[in-house]
Amino acid sequence: MQLFDPNNPNEKKKMIVAAVLGLVAIIVLAYIFLGGSSKPATNRVTATATPTPPRTKEIPPPDFIDESAAVLEPISYHPGIPAVPEANRNIFAFYVPPPPTPKPPPSPSPIPTPPLTATSVSPQSVYARTGDFSLQVMGDKFQPGVNIVIDGRMMQTRFVSGQQLATTVPADVIANPGTRQIVLRNGNGSLYSNSLNLNVTVPPAPNYNYVGLIGKPRFNDWAVLQDKGSKDLINVQRGDVVGGRFRVNSISEKEVVLVDTSLKIRHTITFTEGVGAQPRPGTRRNPVDDDP
Repeated sequence: MQLFDPNNPNEKKKMIVAAVLGLVAIIVLAYIFLGGSSKPATNRVTATATPTPPRTKEIPPPDFIDESAAVLEPISYHPGIPAVPEANRNIFAFYVPPPPTPKPPPSPSPIPTPPLTATSVSPQSVYARTGDFSLQVMGDKFQPGVNIVIDGRMMQTRFVSGQQLATTVPADVIANPGTRQIVLRNGNGSLYSNSLNLNVTVPPAPNYNYVGLIGKPRFNDWAVLQDKGSKDLINVQRGDVVGGRFRVNSISEKEVVLVDTSLKIRHTITFTEGVGAQPRPGTRRNPVDDDP
């Protein structure tokens, strides 16, 4: 029995259809097993599309290629920072700005030259506690109406000449030792001079202690004085001169008053107990009346 009759047109059509179907089946199977497995299955849920990065324009290769570059190899350079130990830091420290630079003090204004010139004073030194004395100031450019001023106290001044002025200084101005400042100035202060100094020194004092009293008739008493340096004793009465310049002015049980014969200054020596001085032989400390 013959399965296929090539002379029968119907059989030819059936064979063509069967071949076409078989080819389609082969294509479908190939798509399922080959093409379908290479693509992920799509889901109905629409996934968020990832933005496509912009394409960079490709730079065509240069027409000329240096043949020497073919033999060069790329150098791989990896720079590194050398290890450095961390400095000791105080995390609580904070920046303290330096102190501001002090401004230099302004330069003093030049002192104007006084209109009057005082060069010297006479006397230059006096003893304290002395009496009134005459004072002269020498200089230049003096005028009538200019006065001598001592420690701010204006003296009554005599105009002698353009180079000399004179005044009488009262005793209370030099009652205590020290330095007195002397300037020249007129009434309104338009004329003035530089300053000069007058030295007031401590006057000489008797170097004795009053240690005893010897009574005599009719109040003609004797005082016993002891030299502070040599410890010698001397008996004196009123009118005697002690130490070559101190005259005995008065004697009492409490004190002896001596007067400087040169400076006319009084010095009081009070009675000193417990000195241990002994009067000269033949004298007594207690007052004694020798009259019967």
